[in-house]
Amino acid sequence: MFKRALAAAALALLAACIQQAENGAIDEQRLLAAEDDPDNWLSYGRTYAEQRFSPLEDVNDSNVGQLGLAFSVQLDTNRGQEATPIVVDGIMYFSTAWSKVMAVKADTGEVLWQYDPKNIGAKGVHACCDVVNRGVAVWEGKVFVGTIDGRLIALDAANGKEVWSTVTVDQKKPYTITMAPRVVRGKVIIGNSGAELGVRGYVSAYDANNGKLVWRFYTVPGNPADGPDGAASDEAFAKFAGKTWNGNWWEMGGGGTVWDSVVYDADFNQLIVGVGNGSPWNHRARSAGKGDNLFLSSILALDPDTGKYKWHYQVNPGETWDFTATQQITLADLTIDGKPRKVLMQAPKNGFFYVIDRSNGKLISAENFVPQNWAEKIDLVTGRPIERPEARFADKPYMVYPSGLGAHAWMPMSYSPKTGLVYIPAMHAPITMKDDVNYERHPGRWNTGVNMGGLPPKGQEHEAAFMGWLVAWDPVKQKAAWKIERPWPWNGGTLATGGNLVFQGDAYGKFHAYDARDGKELWSFNAGQGVLAGPITYRVNGVQYVAVLAGYGGSMGMARPADWMETPPPPGQLLVFKLGGTAKLPERPPYTPPPFAVSDEKFTPAQLAEGQKWYLTYCSICHAGPTNPDLFRSQYALSADAWRSVVIDGALQDNGMASFSEQLTKDQAESIRAYMLKLGKEGTAAEAARKAGGGAGAGKTGA
Repeated sequence: MFKRALAAAALALLAACIQQAENGAIDEQRLLAAEDDPDNWLSYGRTYAEQRFSPLEDVNDSNVGQLGLAFSVQLDTNRGQEATPIVVDGIMYFSTAWSKVMAVKADTGEVLWQYDPKNIGAKGVHACCDVVNRGVAVWEGKVFVGTIDGRLIALDAANGKEVWSTVTVDQKKPYTITMAPRVVRGKVIIGNSGAELGVRGYVSAYDANNGKLVWRFYTVPGNPADGPDGAASDEAFAKFAGKTWNGNWWEMGGGGTVWDSVVYDADFNQLIVGVGNGSPWNHRARSAGKGDNLFLSSILALDPDTGKYKWHYQVNPGETWDFTATQQITLADLTIDGKPRKVLMQAPKNGFFYVIDRSNGKLISAENFVPQNWAEKIDLVTGRPIERPEARFADKPYMVYPSGLGAHAWMPMSYSPKTGLVYIPAMHAPITMKDDVNYERHPGRWNTGVNMGGLPPKGQEHEAAFMGWLVAWDPVKQKAAWKIERPWPWNGGTLATGGNLVFQGDAYGKFHAYDARDGKELWSFNAGQGVLAGPITYRVNGVQYVAVLAGYGGSMGMARPADWMETPPPPGQLLVFKLGGTAKLPERPPYTPPPFAVSDEKFTPAQLAEGQKWYLTYCSICHAGPTNPDLFRSQYALSADAWRSVVIDGALQDNGMASFSEQLTKDQAESIRAYMLKLGKEGTAAEAARKAGGGAGAGKTGA
């Protein structure tokens, strides 16, 4: 009798475990103990500390050469893929472009369910850097995702059915969401994007059970005439932060969006939030050139239960370069000057690596991890940068590096407690900035207050070359242990493992494994498309897997040409590897680029000049890269009526091409068409010349 009862209890326990796995059951205790659960990848950075380190060592520096593709899952679009998957008890959950979500078996790739939030397609034009999504969160049987049109959605982890959905933004304004939600103490934490387009940033907490708003903290003050917001941020703005603003900043929102990094620090029961750039970028256009503009470009600590302000550290007071502090925040315990310190580490856009005491927000150390020319140093007493005055481009253009593209962007870094090193995907992409004294506001479109581009100032030419590095940074010594140089700035997120490995993808389509101690390359895989997302590793039934999403995109795929690509990028893929894997990637179908748009129509020089102006103002940000159509190959350009139906009437808005009727007149739209036909004619001539000479690249898109 006892044996039967024991067997029944065991079966019940097994059934409960199976049900827990099927439902993606993660609670607070399980997330707090994630460090001791190496088989799974339970949250965006694996644990609340977001170190992106796995102690798994079945795949290691001695056998990684045997790594092969276990399986791949092809996605439905070639738009950018930036998500970090979550793995819970053999089930993988991940988001894809357009905020879609998938669940697959983590050892076979069998698709269990898919979810399409059916976004407002026209919101795609409000996404600064493609319709990307960086991931989901899983909690108590639910999967949470933020959508490009500003919703926060809870799905049933067992079947992908919608449980609840709430709109987190004013959808009439150019807000988007690209970040991965985090779940802390029963609340889903979500921010938003859109600072370049003119919005006011904030971070919100919603009840994970029902989607009800619990608290909200605005990162910049609103219009003083409107009074307090009735939000958790009211007290901080009334006491000190509101006094750091000048002018009519609220007319363009002020910026300060929370679009990526949010970390829960259980040691001090605080939420640590990275805050973005101003709107517009230019401090003179935004705040009359006065004031620190809190909490722009800041690391902000809040009470996770109430949203109440605890402390802040501002990385760039009076920010004017698009130097966000939204980049990954990583928590660690370090021994500094012989004493144990609980710290946070960040490598933000401005090029300095910050180590900060997370008990109070006080700066411990900061040194530049890439070349930079905007500051002499960071003052360790005041915590403020000692700027080079000329870097604020007030009187003449200045080629600044890092630029707004960042010394480190969204691609996640990793920290290995085993080596004591942080592995940073770093960039060098200088941009010449000039005060836009004739700044015109374009609500709902890019607003920087800065003229950018052009030739570097005399004497700075040698500094202008673009490049990137994988930097292994010692946060205690504040110097590089080793680095790998790349000829293109963008390189992928990193993963560190107990097997003495660092995994990283690059923009040229390779996925690499390096020795974590010295940077020696030990293995690579040709994915045939950019691999920029953060990799993960996990174990199912005793087998260790390494997974990463491949998909060119983000700002690269939208606005930066990829000269090495002979064709537009293929649809994105989930790539999963194991020792001895023998799977093959599917063959790509042959590609023939569409013909250039060529017409005998005649246009005046004034029309062509105006078309170039508006193309550079509104179109090139999305159509100069390999992902979206080349407009000078668009067959819509051959018909004035067809062109107008798209650009003015919004005929393709469900595909992400919104109407520009609020920004352009019909004549201005027609001038862009004229300019596209001019480029089409030039492209046809250049292509004919290449073919006649047998030159390479005759089949590439672009003129």
